Amino acid sequence: MKKKFYSLLLACAAFPLFSQVGINTATPAATLDVNGTLIVRDTPQATALPGYQLLASNQGSDQVFVMDPQLIISAANVNPSMYAAKKTAGISLLSLGLFPSGFRAVNFLAAERTLGSASLFSDTDNSYVIPSTGVYAVGFTFRYGTGLQASLLANNPGVGIVRTRAGVATTIDSRPFSGANLVLLSLTISESSLNSLYSFQAGDKVSFGLVGSTALDVGLLGSSVASFYIYKISD
Repeated sequence: MKKKFYSLLLACAAFPLFSQVGINTATPAATLDVNGTLIVRDTPQATALPGYQLLASNQGSDQVFVMDPQLIISAANVNPSMYAAKKTAGISLLSLGLFPSGFRAVNFLAAERTLGSASLFSDTDNSYVIPSTGVYAVGFTFRYGTGLQASLLANNPGVGIVRTRAGVATTIDSRPFSGANLVLLSLTISESSLNSLYSFQAGDKVSFGLVGSTALDVGLLGSSVASFYIYKISD
């Protein structure tokens, strides 16, 4: 009896010497590493979330973490496709060979986003990349210079949105700047916007720019402002 008691004491005294314990594994990777399933026979039911935390398993390491339930609630309410950007300086207009004639894209950059994930935007061709097929709400506004210029309506300049799909670029919407002929002066309100719903396929690229812009004064682009938003609303 004394021998068994001493053996038990020695076993208990040895526990603090081990920093990791494995069940069904000879190489534990945590303080307690269980290689197997878990059954809990009796668990009390929480009546409200405040004061409680969830246990979540990392799919890469299988490590269990404590997580605030609010993280799940917040993630469920976030539209992963939403993106918005605004450019107030350094605007230039880019022309690519595949763009429709007369269209030049604003050189938006992912770093200029105001909402959304940078992964949704390509700095290579300054375009938003559609993450999944569906209907999207899109808005684009461009103010050329101060927004009021001497007549520049000869080439019908205005704002435009181009969709590139499988290497083919198509203008899906456009709107010219509007003009006003006064008694002594012809003026152009050089600010316009597009706001509508459009159908896209996953992988489409959306570019925001100007149409009929060949006669625009490049020097005025320095005081121009451009912004856009886009988000998915339906499959």
